[in-house]
Amino acid sequence: MIVRLLCPSLLFAVLSLAGVAPASAAESAGAAAANDATRRLRDLYEAEWLWRQQEFVQVREPDGRWVDGDRMPSVTPQAWQRRVAYWEKALAQLDTLPEAQLSDEERINAAVFRTSVAALLNNARYRTYEAPFNSDTFFWGDLNPRRPYQKAEEYRRLLGRLHDLPRYFDENIANMRAGLARGYSVPRVAIEGRDRTIEPYAKDGPDNPFSATFAAIPAHLGEDARRALQAEGERAIRDEVAPAYAKLLRFMREEYLPRTRTSTAASELPDGQAFYRSQILEYTTTALTPAQIHEIGKQEVARISAEMHEVMRKTGFKGSFAEFLVFLRSDPQFYAKTPRELLSYSAYVTKKVDGRLEDLFTQLPRKRFAILPVPNDIAPVYTSGRGGLDSCLMNTYDLPSRPLYTLAALTLHECVPGHSHQAAMALEAPDRPDFRRQTYFSGYGEGWGLYTEWLGIELGVYETPYEDFGRLSFEMWRAARLVIDTGLHEYGWTRQQAIDYLSQHTALAPHDIRTEVDRYISWPGQALAYYLGYRSIRQLRSEAETQLGGRFDEAKFHDALLNLGSVPLAVMEREMRRFAAARQAAPDAVPTAATR
Repeated sequence: MIVRLLCPSLLFAVLSLAGVAPASAAESAGAAAANDATRRLRDLYEAEWLWRQQEFVQVREPDGRWVDGDRMPSVTPQAWQRRVAYWEKALAQLDTLPEAQLSDEERINAAVFRTSVAALLNNARYRTYEAPFNSDTFFWGDLNPRRPYQKAEEYRRLLGRLHDLPRYFDENIANMRAGLARGYSVPRVAIEGRDRTIEPYAKDGPDNPFSATFAAIPAHLGEDARRALQAEGERAIRDEVAPAYAKLLRFMREEYLPRTRTSTAASELPDGQAFYRSQILEYTTTALTPAQIHEIGKQEVARISAEMHEVMRKTGFKGSFAEFLVFLRSDPQFYAKTPRELLSYSAYVTKKVDGRLEDLFTQLPRKRFAILPVPNDIAPVYTSGRGGLDSCLMNTYDLPSRPLYTLAALTLHECVPGHSHQAAMALEAPDRPDFRRQTYFSGYGEGWGLYTEWLGIELGVYETPYEDFGRLSFEMWRAARLVIDTGLHEYGWTRQQAIDYLSQHTALAPHDIRTEVDRYISWPGQALAYYLGYRSIRQLRSEAETQLGGRFDEAKFHDALLNLGSVPLAVMEREMRRFAAARQAAPDAVPTAATR
């Protein structure tokens, strides 16, 4: 069909003959204002996103992902002050935009932009860069790729980062000294032993984990390229990487760890109470107070405890609940004998779920992931598992602390249909601004992960009452966090109180319990996101099922939720309620932002 543009007078005549009144001056002015508001918003978030990628030295891959570039970012106080000034200006500009003139989709964009930039700004203002690690995540970690790169350019960028490592580590050391000077540091009790994760990288030669990375350069890059990249890699490890890690290790052992704070509560940091509330806001994207969260946690712990006792009875166990926990933590039948056995069971669960994905979603991503063991250098202090776009890590360190009865729930959460699947859906989601594709809110993302553990019930993943108890133990674990995190950082709980509380209410292994409590101590607020996000998703589903009755379609509900992308919980709740209302009005047409 050929479309020709009509002159204004002819267009007026055509509209008149068709019985269509031309737009009034007021309507035209309103449309122009809306277009102007949309243009200004897009200019703002597109400019900030590109600026942010430059600040943190990211480059764009053909599939749309932003990945690490050929050097490390600057983390000097001057660089952070520059970022503070930029983000303050960006939020001030956002405040001038008339939200009422924005479309539904652009309102979502504005909310995501505001929430994410405000979190970045708050952290920079509180100078969290002066304590750039916690018991779980380290600025010196995750610098070595988990899987071999497939392109020479990726190895060249890695080499650029390795050459820049001494400068980057020196800037972090200077920041940590500044933190110590003002009483801002990671609690000592939560990071004891973490210095050992530095040791392997302080070695020169083949024992350095980076050496294995260069040894694994794929043959398809050509022998000449392989040899050249490997030779430069060896030089970088010898002359720059190993010395930089060795210097960091000396600093940690001789200066930082002896001087870091002995208190555990975030409220004991400079401006600590306000800081803790800023972390709650960042990770939960809600305005809930510590007291409200603490109370929600106690209520949910009581509810889940009753369910756990019921499932315990189904196993036929005759003793007390405490005795049942001892039985689960000690009986050999519940533990893998080899790392491969644990990884194989996790892989079995993912394939079992793969056979049901078409029942859960109408759209499936192309991107696949690998199941890998947690790297040896971090496994002793790492969590039990973690999923991402390229891989799903399962911890095979200390197998007597890795019960198989919780592995099904862990695999659902971290791999599929949890985080690895969720990340692939986000990458291949409906067209939306670049910054939306890689913005992550813990309440949304971790809430989905915990929700997928619950989905395992209808998927038939839990094959024994013990595995169902393991699922409930994981749900209890997340609910107990609401009590423990606020207990530690608001109510003055000790580390031992937190350990005892988690031990009494879950079947987690003692090693995991200690690792988890140390994580909560050193990472205030993050642990709150899981259960609050899960609770919101379960509530939204319950509302939709009640509202739609027989017209409720689980697959379309999940599509709408994941196609929405990572958003603050208030936005998720608003959009999913709009989704349900639209389904009720017209079951075959759902014109909401969540489904576009």
